[in-house]
Amino acid sequence: MASGPIKIAVLDDYQGISEPKYRRLDPSKYEVSFFKDTLPPFNHSDTTQDVKDKLVARLEPFTVISTMRERTPFPKDLIARLPNLKLLLTTGNRNLGLDLEAFKERGIPVAGAVDRAHAGSVGSISTTEHCVAMILAAARNIAQDDFSVKAGGWQTVPAVCLRGKIFGTVGLGRLGIAVAKIMYLAFGMRIIAWSSNLTQDAADEKARAAGFPVENEHGEKTFKVVSKEELFKTADVVSIHLVLSDRSRGSIAAADLALMKPSAIFVNTSRGPLVVEKDLQDALEQGKIRAAALDVFEREPLPLDSRWRTTKWGQDGRSRVLLTPHMGYVEEATLNAWYEEQVANLLRWEKNEGLTTPLY
Repeated sequence: MASGPIKIAVLDDYQGISEPKYRRLDPSKYEVSFFKDTLPPFNHSDTTQDVKDKLVARLEPFTVISTMRERTPFPKDLIARLPNLKLLLTTGNRNLGLDLEAFKERGIPVAGAVDRAHAGSVGSISTTEHCVAMILAAARNIAQDDFSVKAGGWQTVPAVCLRGKIFGTVGLGRLGIAVAKIMYLAFGMRIIAWSSNLTQDAADEKARAAGFPVENEHGEKTFKVVSKEELFKTADVVSIHLVLSDRSRGSIAAADLALMKPSAIFVNTSRGPLVVEKDLQDALEQGKIRAAALDVFEREPLPLDSRWRTTKWGQDGRSRVLLTPHMGYVEEATLNAWYEEQVANLLRWEKNEGLTTPLY
C-alpha cells in the first residue's frame, strides 16, 4: 500500500447513511471524503468536456471509491482516467453503470454488497411496496390533494376505483409477479401480462409458484398472457417491470402509449430508459391518459430544467404526473447493511483477503 492514509471517496449517498460506518475507520490510516451531489454522467450526450474534467478531478485522487448502484456510471473512458484507483465498492450485487470488463483489464477489484439480514428487501419488498404506493397515490390523487389542502384548498378531482379493473404488467419476473399478486389479492384486479418471450405456459407456472390457481372460478387465467398491443389497449394500470438491456431499452414508445385508454395510469418503477422519455412526455402534455407515476428517469438526478420539473402537470388539459426520486430500493435497513459490508470489504482488501460479493 502507498504511504500515508488511504484516500476513500464515498459517492452519491444522499441520506448520509454511510457516514457513521466510514467514520469509524482509523483516521490515521483512512482519509474519507463524502460527495452527496451526483455529477452528470461521463458519457452522456449532453455532458461537456468541462463537466467530464470536473468529474475526473473529483475522483482522480482516490485509491478507493464507494458508489451507490447506478448513480455515478463508470464507463471505460472514465476508468482510464483514474490512475490511482485500486478498489471499487458498490452497493447491491449488480450495477449496470459499471464497465466490469474495463475494471478487470485494469486489475481493479469490484465488490458489491448484499443485505443478508433482510434478503429480498430491495428486489421483492421495498420496490414492490413503492410501486403499489405509487399506483394508489395516482388513482387516489394523494399528492395533488395533499398540496391542495396545505395551500388552503379542498377537493380537486374524483379518484378512481381499482377493484375489478385490469392491471397490465409489462414483464412477469420477480417484481412483476410481486406487484400483480397484491393488485389481484387486495383489489381484485384482473392481471394481464406481456414481455417479448413470455408464454402462457410460463405464466401458468408462475401463478402456481405464487400460490395461485392457474384459472379462477370463471375459467379465466390468473396471469393472462396477451399481446403488447392488447395490454396497452385494455389495461387500466400499465406497470413496467422489465430488466434494462440493449434489447429492452426504448421498448415502450409513442405507438404503445397511443393505445392506452384516456382513463389509464402508467407506472414505471423499473428503469427510465425502458421508455422513450420524450414520447411519454408528449403523451402526457396532450392529456392522452389520466396519470403517470414515475420513480425512474432517463437521466438521474433530474436536471433542474428538466421537462418533468418545469411542466405544470395536471393543468390546462395535461395529464397528472406523480414523481419520486428513484426511491424504490432506498430502504433504511438495506442501505445500512450495504454500507456495513462495504467497510468490511475495504478492510478485507487491505489485508489481501478475499472480497465478499465480487462482481467479476
